[in-house]
Amino acid sequence: MTTGGPWPTLDELREQERRLVLASLSEDDAIDIGLLLLGMATERDLAVTIEVRKGDRVVFRAARTGTNAHNDMYVAGKARVVERFGHASLFERLRHEESGTTFAEATSLNFPEYAPHGGGVPLVVAGTGPVGVAIVSGLPQQDDHALIVEALGTYLAGRRPALGTT
Repeated sequence: MTTGGPWPTLDELREQERRLVLASLSEDDAIDIGLLLLGMATERDLAVTIEVRKGDRVVFRAARTGTNAHNDMYVAGKARVVERFGHASLFERLRHEESGTTFAEATSLNFPEYAPHGGGVPLVVAGTGPVGVAIVSGLPQQDDHALIVEALGTYLAGRRPALGTT
């Protein structure tokens, strides 16, 4: 059993998707989101791997002390879930569990290639849809997810870091 924070409901995850919509997403914007996540992780001394993708490109990646190749595997698998389904990786996990099955049983997509664990969140542009993904690995999965949601909320509120700073 995880020792992380509370598990969001599917309704809460849907509300997050409605609320966390970007006006646009350039490579610089994606890097700013990554820097914001890294700054939060550094401030809190969190051992996490962070990745931000725009389309099929990795535009930001950082691995803090205490992470390893295991986290890299989860980052890649979470990204594949988000990119394939357009929803948070935690949403995909919980929606199948709520229906009485598992992600793997329902989709025939297996771990580690696909990791339906919290910590992958789509980067959605208004009028366009998902154009990228932010991923965190290293904390209990609901905390990985919550860190991204917090960072995106901060980013949307206009408190973006200066490019090149944390």
